[in-house]
Amino acid sequence: MTCNDIRELMPDLAAGVSEVTPEVNLHLQACDECAGKLAEFQQTMALLDEWKAPEPSPFFDTKLQARLREEMAKPRAGWLLWARKPALAVALAVMMVMSITLFRSDTGIHLHRTHTLEMGDNWQPAEPAPGTAVGDLQALDKNNEMYSDFEVLDDLQVQSNVTANP
Repeated sequence: MTCNDIRELMPDLAAGVSEVTPEVNLHLQACDECAGKLAEFQQTMALLDEWKAPEPSPFFDTKLQARLREEMAKPRAGWLLWARKPALAVALAVMMVMSITLFRSDTGIHLHRTHTLEMGDNWQPAEPAPGTAVGDLQALDKNNEMYSDFEVLDDLQVQSNVTANP
């Protein structure tokens, strides 16, 4: 056994929870440092066994109940008390500014107004710009049948490789 193994077992050995095996006993006889540490642990455990917890004051329960009644009788703080704390007030202000900014900012979807005599006022989204994610998705959706036939694309790729490498 190594010194590290013995150090891990020392609290249990000093408390008498685990038994001293012959292997541990051989190490303790050979290593004065580990034997000294074990003796110190055993002295500490003996002192802790002798220690008695002090009894609480006879008036402890009475004083505790009186203090609880005092705390319960205090007026409750209003719901705006948290706003008096500077950090929370600043956080609320930042959240409000961000909310207004996000609400009023340009989200990329433009609405334009079209007038028709039959249907009255009608709002329709503007066409997305090509090359944007929305525009590409709409192009894929419109050309779904062409893109679903990948065998044709594979044939085109094979033909282009044959002509490029004669």
